[in-house]
Formats: sequence, structure tokens, C-alpha cells
Amino acid sequence: MSELEEATAAYEAALTPAAAKYLLGRGLGVEEATTYRVGVVADPFPGHERFTGMLVIPYLDQEGRPLSLRFRCIEEHDHRKAASKHGKYMSLPHEPGRLFNIGAVHRADTELHITEGEFDAIVLNKVGLHAVAVPGAQSWAPHFRRVVAGFSKVWVWGDPDEAGSDFVNTITRDVRNASGVRLSKADGDVTDLYLAQGAEAIYQRFQRGSGE
Repeated sequence: MSELEEATAAYEAALTPAAAKYLLGRGLGVEEATTYRVGVVADPFPGHERFTGMLVIPYLDQEGRPLSLRFRCIEEHDHRKAASKHGKYMSLPHEPGRLFNIGAVHRADTELHITEGEFDAIVLNKVGLHAVAVPGAQSWAPHFRRVVAGFSKVWVWGDPDEAGSDFVNTITRDVRNASGVRLSKADGDVTDLYLAQGAEAIYQRFQRGSGE
């Protein structure tokens, strides 16, 4: 067993009530936490000390084995002014760029969805849409184009802000069969839309773009 697998197993076994509450607030329950092996850094492995107490979002291969870990602070504070001066999201140092939930690429048929953030991808998968995620436009890498090139349609979900527009534009310029899904400020992000209006609203947004 690799050290990364050991760490992932330990962290997913240490999911706290506070973390479970946070996930529920994002529309994600026990099934999603288990499937995606979400956990908490309770007893940090070497090199993970600065992530103590943070939520762990593993980047898994198609067999569910961890390739890398990403961390999300769920404390209600100004992360940049906290004692440790950390970002809201943090990654392990010197990690190559990866798509979150790469298994969706192998499970999908003719269409794939790409979201701006891991939890939004989990929500889309929850409602039956095969989705991967990228943390933002700056994380999109040229080799990702080859990964998604075989699909007849790629739907790109960005948040309804300038960063979200950059995300959609970056990917749709790079991927020939990609189209952006328009979310309004009233919609919020994918998770906001799902929590407020349910799965049907999500389907309506991208089907509207396909002309159905």
C-alpha cells in the first residue's frame, strides 16, 4: 500500500461532524463522501501538517485509488489573515495538473461535463451527468484537450462571474466540441442551482444550449 493510499484511508476514516455538515450544505451526503473518499486531516501524515483540520478531496484514478490530494479549509475565517495564512483551497507542492474524477472520462458515453471546482462535478455526477473538474482557468492544461477529445460534446460549467467566464472561454477555445453552459447570477454555481431548484434545473440549463 502506498503512503498516499494510507493517508487517504486514514483521512476518510476521520470525517468529522463539522465536515459532514459542510458537505450536506453542498448537497453531498454519505454516499458521495464514500464514493469520492472525502475525509479530514485529523492526524497528518508527514508533509501534511499545514493541512491539519482541513477537508481532503482526493483525486482518484478510475479504480478509486488516489493520485493526489487537495485540501479545503472549512473554517469560517479570513483564510489569508489566519495564523497560518493559507488559501481556501490548497494542493500538495510540485503536483502535476490533473482532472478531478478522471474515472468519469472512462464511464461517459458521448458527452462529458467539465466544472469549475470539484464539488460541482460531484453534484453533476450525483444527478447522472458524467463530469470532471478543473480548479479554474489557470489550471487548464493543454494535455487535457487530448483526454476529452473523443467526446461528441463537452459541456463547460463556469461560475457566473469574471473568473467563470475566463474558465469557459479558455476551455471552449481549446476544445473543438465544447460549449459553455450559461448560469445567471440568480442561478449561482452548479451547487447553488441544484440546492435551490433541483436536478431538473441543471438539465434545463445545458439542454437549452443544445437546442433541445
